Amino acid sequence: MCGVVGFIQPISSHPGERDVSVIRQMTAAITHRGPDSEGYWTEEDADVVLGHRRLAILDLSPAGHQPMHSACERYVIAFNGEIYNHLSLRSKLQGTSNKETLWKGHSDTETLLAAFSAWGVAPTLKAVVGMFSLALWDRKEQTLTLARDRFGEKPLYYGFAQGLSNEAGAVTGRGPLLFGSELKSLMAHPEWQGTLATEALEGYLRFGCVGGEVSIFQGVAKLQPGSLLTITGADVQDGRLPAPVRWWSAEQAARDAMQAGRIEDPEAAVSAVEQALGQSVRHRMLADVPLGAFLSGGIDSSLIVALMQQQSERPARTFSVGFDDARYDESRHAEAVAAHLGTEHMTLQATSQMALDLVPNLPEFYDEPFADSSQLPTALISRLTREHVTVALSGDGGDELFGGYNRHLWVPRIWHKLKRLPLPSRRALGGALRAIPSHAYDRMMHWGGKVLPNRLQIRTFGEKLHKLAAVLESPSQRALFAGVASMNRHPAGLLAGKGNGQAPEALFPALQQFTGVEWMLMMDTLHYLVDDVLVKVDRASMASSLEVRVPFLDPEVFHTAWRIPTDIKLRDGQGKWVLRQLLYRHVPRELIERPKMGFAVPLDAWLRGPLREWAEDLLSNDSLAELPRLDGLQVRKLWQAHLKGQGHHAQQLWSVLQLLAWQRRWKPGLS
Repeated sequence: MCGVVGFIQPISSHPGERDVSVIRQMTAAITHRGPDSEGYWTEEDADVVLGHRRLAILDLSPAGHQPMHSACERYVIAFNGEIYNHLSLRSKLQGTSNKETLWKGHSDTETLLAAFSAWGVAPTLKAVVGMFSLALWDRKEQTLTLARDRFGEKPLYYGFAQGLSNEAGAVTGRGPLLFGSELKSLMAHPEWQGTLATEALEGYLRFGCVGGEVSIFQGVAKLQPGSLLTITGADVQDGRLPAPVRWWSAEQAARDAMQAGRIEDPEAAVSAVEQALGQSVRHRMLADVPLGAFLSGGIDSSLIVALMQQQSERPARTFSVGFDDARYDESRHAEAVAAHLGTEHMTLQATSQMALDLVPNLPEFYDEPFADSSQLPTALISRLTREHVTVALSGDGGDELFGGYNRHLWVPRIWHKLKRLPLPSRRALGGALRAIPSHAYDRMMHWGGKVLPNRLQIRTFGEKLHKLAAVLESPSQRALFAGVASMNRHPAGLLAGKGNGQAPEALFPALQQFTGVEWMLMMDTLHYLVDDVLVKVDRASMASSLEVRVPFLDPEVFHTAWRIPTDIKLRDGQGKWVLRQLLYRHVPRELIERPKMGFAVPLDAWLRGPLREWAEDLLSNDSLAELPRLDGLQVRKLWQAHLKGQGHHAQQLWSVLQLLAWQRRWKPGLS
């Protein structure tokens, strides 16, 4: 895995020592993405400078060094990622060449360049299977093309050093055009004057991440999955970039799969997934360095490891993390699965202090505000794994493709019942429930718990009743989904002034041919997977220079998943029915069947205890004054309620604290 950086000057000038110094500053900012070597490229008649940091995975020799030139000398590339089918592409390309020897080495980057030369950019992207972001300079046309993989596994930011806005999809600004794998590489450019995109804050506080094509800075965007953007020097001179073009669409690929013919037989569905996923795992095991896998003991990671072990000549190496708090420890389940499969397993026995020690470093890992607290155990397991291997397979993506989140099961059930009751009546009932503070409900449960049987004792009783109130007030199934998918249902309440006034359901548009569970699966694929899950894994793993590969995110696995009707995916009152049945072919049912735990940490207790001093410092009046868009009074009230145990506000506070910590580290300009 690697990191790419670069810039285009707005006015043609001969490159010199300054350009080399600047690009080396930019590449140095992402050394963790590629500690093995660095490279840069520029030339006199071009206004572009490319930089690269390399984590050598395929072809460890100098023949894999980047930026790399195509054999025809037309293209120069800085590439971050892996092309899993590059050997088959080589075979096809060899047949089109009159040369006896087409290749200097065996890297997938060289294969990619040869394909661009032979087939063109868009046809090549459609032919490759992999995870990537890349910058390709066309020396003939004097154009720069930025491109990103189908699912958004690898990041790519682009924008102006003095960004102005993202208006109607157009990135505008002044100064050089900058691009890179992480924002910190753009911020290393000496002309950088990043201004906070205040319009992104409400969405961030709602979901705990900056979603969609916008970034936290004005005039800087994220290239979206399955997109490419071609830029000329004239575009940079004008200070306005064209809109990206989609070369692959998850929505269209899902429609094509559904029209290709549904797999109506449950056992046939299981076998189809076994074939597609098994092939995906096999392709992702290609590496010239040590390889292993994350293993939590849950369905997805256990299935990936089972298929990996099935195709390995020696025991697969697997890794899990255990915590000193039994409520959040899944390590014994992982160890049981590993023992059954016969893997070479290692468990990191992490302490709470190890996770707490990471907290001050999070703004460095995540140079855009990010508040999914599972970032902490993800960073810990990545650090452990990197001590032993360079590449790890993960089980991410299974929930989004096969219906693994609780909301996929109960949102349709609840809405089916709710819609029978008129909305005014539901709102009145919800208001009555919210009239009593959540901590008062908790007190009632505490006293009632002394006489109630264990099965009727409910932890966080008040929080659950307040969530029920919000559910009752949902005007539509889309609104219900938007609510349960949110970290904070009312983010505007933490902001000074009015919010954007947009209804939560408007953030999740209706899509033709997608309804019910299928619509939710698509929304989770387009939003939660891209903006949260993959960001979390990429930054946490690359901070330790670990490459993580995701077998579920394969075009053939995606195609197969969308051919399977939802009544097979969600069956017998359980999600991921197909994956469960496939896993039972390898692992006994009793090792797997247990409530979904998730990769969580005891955030409530930490904020009241060992993280209190850190939080109090960030929530001081002086600190809040540095970010005037936040309503300091409301934030402090929320903090005091949390300290007194009045309600359950840890997730909302975590998003505010991560924003303030990010602001302190990176000091964005304020408009």
